[in-house]
Amino acid sequence: MTTERIVSGEERPEDEDRSLALRPRTLADYDVGQRELVDNLSLSIEAAKRRKEPLEHVLFDGPPGLGKTTLAHIIANEMAVDITTTSGPALERPGDLVGILTNLKHGDVLFIDEAHRLSNVIEEYLYPAMEDFHIDFIVDKGPYAKTIKLPLQRFTIVGATTRAGLLTPPLRERFGIFHHLDFYTPEQLELIVQRSASMLGVRIDSGGGVEIARRARGTPRVANRLLRRARDYAEVKGDGNITRRAADAALNGLGVDKEGLDPQDRKYLRTIIEYYAGGPVGVEAVAATLNQEVDTLTDVVEPFLLKIGFVTRTRAGRCATSRAYEHLSLAPPRATEQPALPLDEDA
Repeated sequence: MTTERIVSGEERPEDEDRSLALRPRTLADYDVGQRELVDNLSLSIEAAKRRKEPLEHVLFDGPPGLGKTTLAHIIANEMAVDITTTSGPALERPGDLVGILTNLKHGDVLFIDEAHRLSNVIEEYLYPAMEDFHIDFIVDKGPYAKTIKLPLQRFTIVGATTRAGLLTPPLRERFGIFHHLDFYTPEQLELIVQRSASMLGVRIDSGGGVEIARRARGTPRVANRLLRRARDYAEVKGDGNITRRAADAALNGLGVDKEGLDPQDRKYLRTIIEYYAGGPVGVEAVAATLNQEVDTLTDVVEPFLLKIGFVTRTRAGRCATSRAYEHLSLAPPRATEQPALPLDEDA
């Protein structure tokens, strides 16, 4: 069972139309957070433009909602080329990939989201396309089978993944540029909230911006989503101005607490604490108790809880930390003493 979470970094239908307007279009606009990434990517783009060559293939890794898709569009804008978007699960048959690649023009960007979910067959077709810019397309079967080599225009693949460890080594090695995106700080998110509010025509003071930023889980997509919900509350319950009090009331009503945790996060922590004595416990056991998919916990719930130190991963399993107990107003377990071993009197 999965539920829609307002604090999830995964893109939701409500984000699509609005996020296009809020999304930065150039690296100059992408001036909040990920500073080292932006500097290095800007250098790579400028070098490619001076050589009048397409950019090398780029791989972005990081939790959802941090701007991987935005950066793919920025690359296309900076290089003044078109972008085609798809995802790993959407490429089911080789014909799907061949159709896309043969329609790319010189320098165009192909953005592949969830690259770690590409099938082995699709990857095999991608290897020569990424390295030598051609596809070996097999027609007919059996003794009549023959290989047709389809030349391709030089293009750039921008891959995005939330689980870089699941990428196969041959695919990962074919990306010339690799960047990891990390969570944003509350101060950086406050700037993003203020910028988005200005673009949406929303009145917000510094207190309201701080309150939204601190609960946005280090994720711009979540910050913009919370901003819209706070705007709704301020327009209906207040005077339209998002103050700290209005933002606090709006987000409390949505179940988003001071640390940005929602009911599913708190249920996850309480399961470890109350059912498994704080851990260690395997993620499969927690998933079974919560009736959730393991991937949902590892990809969506756990990253932020690990980041803020509420959960630790050990070889034996997940453990709730003292910070989690404190946040939930629960008493941490008392340390158990190792029982004394009987002494061998004959020794």
